[in-house]
Amino acid sequence: MYPDNQDASYLWDMQNAARTVCEFVSGKTFEDYLNNRLLRSAVERQIEIIGEAARNVSQSFQDCHPEIPWQKIIAQRHVLAHEYGEIKHERIWALVTVHIPNLIEMLRPIVPLPPE
Repeated sequence: MYPDNQDASYLWDMQNAARTVCEFVSGKTFEDYLNNRLLRSAVERQIEIIGEAARNVSQSFQDCHPEIPWQKIIAQRHVLAHEYGEIKHERIWALVTVHIPNLIEMLRPIVPLPPE
């Protein structure tokens, strides 16, 4: 299924935020992440954007792409936004160093090129 314009917009947001997270943590260690409140806040904000955009992708498009863990992405956004006292930094680090790069690869074939 090819995304309509609205889904495409949310997919672009997901992809852009995911790439931004990878830029933020490039060359960083877990210790760097733990010791830098600004970096943690920036990473968490981009994860929230990924989750909010995923939440807005139409259910029909989500259903056509079960390889994307939509509900996990959305749930992580809810934890960051509403249960921030429960954030496990080790999990966030695994998310940004393993799962988000994988998400970028999963999104690559389904995100259309932006209009010129």
